[in-house]
Amino acid sequence: MIRPSIIVHGGCGRVDESSIPERRDGVLEAAEAGWRLLKEGGSSVDAVEAAVMVLEDIPLFNAGRGSVLNSDGVVETDAAIMEGASLSAGAVAGLSGFLNPINIARRVMDKSPHVLLICQGAERFALREGFRQSEAGQLAVDYRRQEWEREHGTVGAVACDRQGHLAAATSTGGSKNKLPGRVGDSPLIGAGTYANSQIAVSCTGDGENIMRMTLSRLAAFLYREYEDAETAITAALRDLEATLGGEVGLIGVDCRGRSGFTKNSPHMPVFAIEDGEVSIYC
Repeated sequence: MIRPSIIVHGGCGRVDESSIPERRDGVLEAAEAGWRLLKEGGSSVDAVEAAVMVLEDIPLFNAGRGSVLNSDGVVETDAAIMEGASLSAGAVAGLSGFLNPINIARRVMDKSPHVLLICQGAERFALREGFRQSEAGQLAVDYRRQEWEREHGTVGAVACDRQGHLAAATSTGGSKNKLPGRVGDSPLIGAGTYANSQIAVSCTGDGENIMRMTLSRLAAFLYREYEDAETAITAALRDLEATLGGEVGLIGVDCRGRSGFTKNSPHMPVFAIEDGEVSIYC
């Protein structure tokens, strides 16, 4: 039996304890935005895009409007989206001046022959497709300038629709004080984001080690053995810990709508809605 479901994370990392309730509220809002589409018969890819958009618009999260600054004090965002049934994917990296990079990643998937566009090429594509570049003050919000040294994680969502089709979406501002031009795991298919016909996965945390392990693809490979989303992503995390280490979290959902969550980080807000029932993971 297929249960439409969505699970959303707000990133792992060390955060101000006082911000945790607001972060949880934001992740729940994102999950509900995606669930409304699934409930009405919408596609999993529409649902994950809608969920990630919500988080990109909340300055507390390291994505879109709340993205961290690089070592030059500039925002560069990354995002990816993938539809599992067809293995279609779109991603952007090093994007500056756009509030919702997940929308541009979706357009790359739908309207271009490519998977990943970067920097000025991604910006020119976005402008050609009708996306409006924001004013400088709309990104790099005061919260980020004041808290430049704080740790933050990526945001992401995975979903299964009524047809059993899967999708994953991930968006990030990257790591604090990163070198200009640094690209993390989030826009790299098979690293921070992956979906096929069996499982969809979104990762957050130590991007360099997630890339080295191609972690989301590893979780998908392990799903063949375990046939359970939570068991597969937990096994992938254990493999990363044994091989390289790093603070990481993963969410996953399989083609029956069974979701899973695992982390080795103290903070990572996660909400799942499975067939209308809300689960609070942390």
